[in-house]
Amino acid sequence: MTIREDFLTTARTALGLLRHEQVGKHWERPSALPEFGVSGLAGHLAYQALPLPGMIAAPLGDEPVVSLMEHYERAKWTDLDVDSEFHTRIRAGGEKLAAQGRTDLCARFEQVLDELEKSLPGLENRGVRMPHWGPWAVPLDEYLVSRLMEFVVHSDDLAVSVGVETPEFPRRVNETVIDLLTRMSLNKHRAIDVVRALSRKERAPQDITAF
Repeated sequence: MTIREDFLTTARTALGLLRHEQVGKHWERPSALPEFGVSGLAGHLAYQALPLPGMIAAPLGDEPVVSLMEHYERAKWTDLDVDSEFHTRIRAGGEKLAAQGRTDLCARFEQVLDELEKSLPGLENRGVRMPHWGPWAVPLDEYLVSRLMEFVVHSDDLAVSVGVETPEFPRRVNETVIDLLTRMSLNKHRAIDVVRALSRKERAPQDITAF
């Protein structure tokens, strides 16, 4: 399995969750995330795939291509609070994507995945970037690692929000996501605290979250 196959499998699982009838029933209700409605959270979940065809079709720019961890260090969004301009924009973007309803969102999501199943396998590991990033890009395959994390984390958020079981993702996907979250956690916490949280419940700190 490749990271690209893992991405497509994980995205399909997230799409299945969006199609769950409970998501439709809770569409207009608040989610488990502060200030985020279920519809906006659903839009944000789909957004982890929706821009990708445009990103890989865009001409290569002259901006530097940095590692995924360097991207997170530059972006600094993990340190921002829920009322920041960044997170407010994220919520507004999710709601905009979901404005036409769940059926429309799922149809667009599936169309993009059908397209990516054809385009991703033979694509070079080129640099890609989101429009709202600073002047840098990350390698495509590392970008897909970040999307796995977003899919897994926000699928759990959405499932909890509507009262259904969180989808099961393949072990390989979970290993990739946990590895990334652990490395991100090390940027915010002492290494020994992370070690203790994973190995010594009697000395485990209360918080080793990556965000």
